[in-house]
Amino acid sequence: MLLNRKYVPVLVTFGLLAAMFAAGSLRYTGFFSMQVLYNLLIDNSFLLITAVGMTFVILSGGIDLSVGSVIALTTMVCASLVEQNGWPPAVVIPIVLVMGSLFGALMGAIIHYFRIQPFIVTLAGMFLARGLCYVISINTITIANPFYTRVAQTKISLPGGFVSINVIIALVVVLAAAFLAHYTRFGRKVYAIGGSEQSSLLMGLPVARTKVLVYTLSGFCSSLAGVVFTFYMLSGYGLHAMGLELDTIAAVVIGGTLLTGGVGFIAGTFLGVLIQGVIQTIISFEGTLSSWWTKIVIGLLLFVFILFQRVLSERRISIKS
Repeated sequence: MLLNRKYVPVLVTFGLLAAMFAAGSLRYTGFFSMQVLYNLLIDNSFLLITAVGMTFVILSGGIDLSVGSVIALTTMVCASLVEQNGWPPAVVIPIVLVMGSLFGALMGAIIHYFRIQPFIVTLAGMFLARGLCYVISINTITIANPFYTRVAQTKISLPGGFVSINVIIALVVVLAAAFLAHYTRFGRKVYAIGGSEQSSLLMGLPVARTKVLVYTLSGFCSSLAGVVFTFYMLSGYGLHAMGLELDTIAAVVIGGTLLTGGVGFIAGTFLGVLIQGVIQTIISFEGTLSSWWTKIVIGLLLFVFILFQRVLSERRISIKS
């Protein structure tokens, strides 16, 4: 049986991840361990949650440049309300999740009903959210609330090591997103719109509602990632998650999702995030390389995967014709 062409990018991503992890294990003592693998998830849980939301956006044929700024705004709002105003976390966390969702819904509505390019709308959203951070405070707000410190310090034992609560949250989001993308009507509509929005309209699909929901989901994931980032950093700061939107897009593309929309998998995004984590870990084990090599390697991988996607797309078109 011939392998379905749509699975090829994900399999390539998995093969690359396995090769990189094997190379690190052969070169560095202690690299091949469960705790190193767990650390990939611990250090990148917020990126994984953000990338899940971005996957839906890119699958629909859009883009969201505001995710990093929404994370920063979430940390600032959480820190401000909890530390400076004494609000309980049980009230603050739902508030910021609703805030992020509404922010995404607003951008989605503007994109669809005013027919403005997602790049421009979300770029404006990025500047708006980042600017609001500095309206709250230009300084770092440290969080000393017992709930936040307890969550940050909690270790969940697993075979061969431990993970944090952030990892559990991220994995739950991945599983829920995989079900939503591949086993629900909403997921099928997202794929259809990404494949051809005009055809989706002719088929009578609710394009407007679906696109708004996609950006709402991205906003929710960004604010949830902001909550997780707050647990991770125990602070709010306007410069948190600076440039994370580019890392997020890179993880999704390296994971095999087409930038033109309509093709991709949540599992691929998960692998794309792990690849970024492995690159960071290898550079950390090497000890003599600058952390900027992470960006260089990710940039090279991104070039390769974009070219690979282009070749697959052209072959698909030639087969159909």
